[in-house]
Amino acid sequence: MRNLLKTAAAGVALALAFSAPGIGQETLTVGIMVPTTGSEATYGQDMANAVNLAISEINAAGGVLGKQLASVVGDDGCDAQMAVNAASKLASSGVVGIVGGYCSGATVPTLKIYGDAKLPMIIPAANSTKLIPENPGNAFMINSTGNDQVAKAIEYFNAKGVKSIAIVNQGDAYSQDLADLTRKTWEAAGNTVTSFETTNKGEQDYSAVVTSIKSGNPDAVFWTAYYADGGLLIRQLRESGYQGLIAVGDGSNSPELFKIAGPAAEGVIAFSNPTAEFLPEAKAFADAYQKQYGNAPGPYSTLSYDAMKLLAWAIETAGTTDSAKVIETLKGADFTDTISGPIAFTAENTLARSNFVVLEGKGGAWTQAQF
Repeated sequence: MRNLLKTAAAGVALALAFSAPGIGQETLTVGIMVPTTGSEATYGQDMANAVNLAISEINAAGGVLGKQLASVVGDDGCDAQMAVNAASKLASSGVVGIVGGYCSGATVPTLKIYGDAKLPMIIPAANSTKLIPENPGNAFMINSTGNDQVAKAIEYFNAKGVKSIAIVNQGDAYSQDLADLTRKTWEAAGNTVTSFETTNKGEQDYSAVVTSIKSGNPDAVFWTAYYADGGLLIRQLRESGYQGLIAVGDGSNSPELFKIAGPAAEGVIAFSNPTAEFLPEAKAFADAYQKQYGNAPGPYSTLSYDAMKLLAWAIETAGTTDSAKVIETLKGADFTDTISGPIAFTAENTLARSNFVVLEGKGGAWTQAQF
């Protein structure tokens, strides 16, 4: 609680500083759009912390264009309407760019708002392919897309001899997109989807879904949504006697999954973006994060940290905060001053490489899977 209060107080101080007269002459302010309330608030706060840690390091090294950086947080609540409200406020507040976007469903409707405002936006987490056609050209995704995640999932399933899977999603932009892409690719390869289930967010009783899954006797179950509900489904699947492989997408790669699922999470596979504990380059970052916030960095901390460093580099390289020039600089980026790996973009402003890894639950924590 003390750390949360400390973070909240820092956010208030930044907001107050941002509204002070003349701040634009002394400070460049970055908007952070993440969920800080709701079921995904743990992820969102972690992302905001990582961005602010990057800002503190940039400021200590002299800032950007000779000016110090500050931040202001917009809470999207992982909800489309909250996200629109947060984006509208950020876009009209004089920020020089946006770092954020965790839930794809909440990020999609903000793209036009930031596009109309001509703000460069770095998206560290949201990776639904549904973002691509909605992007006016100012937003850049540094987490690999759902297509890359599906490729990694199928590579793993094939290596384990899986021939049939059940797919469960929650009907949102992220989880349904991942589910649809998986079904299409899996069936095109001649494999079987025994059931395709859509559940409601916040559901507590998965007995009907579990019964449907078990009736098809799949080799594996793939949960494509978020950890808060995924942990319950995993627990109920194991309690019902299901013995097959259980896999989850990157929305469930949180350590919190183990608290919710308990022992049932043992052996669960996650297709994940690169996280700090498995990146040798991230040790100094992880130590600094632990010292500043009193806990280890979460799953999207490395990408959020790199997103802020990338935006600062683009502004410094462009030599101006003029959005058109910053966006053009980002389009041609070959940025290597990262902890999660090099960043360059496709013509669609998506990461030009796959960054997905495979994790396995062992002893109540994630380890790198061997296959």
